[in-house]
Amino acid sequence: MAFEKREGTGCLFKNEKATSDKAPGYTGYILINGTEYDLSAWLKDGKKGKFFSLSVKPKQARQDDYTPPPEDSGLPF
Repeated sequence: MAFEKREGTGCLFKNEKATSDKAPGYTGYILINGTEYDLSAWLKDGKKGKFFSLSVKPKQARQDDYTPPPEDSGLPF
């Protein structure tokens, strides 16, 4: 059975590619109203213990998702 993304759900994975101390410890996605968003999380220490600080951004196009523009249509613009 293939993995299926479902509305209102998402995943976080440990960020093995972190390049600095400010990079998120976890990255993933969340699906909201049919739109996929990038999700980042940092594990922090607070007065009441550890917690996750989150950031949500519109999904960034990745280089491997690039679709070239259509061939020249012959129009002058």
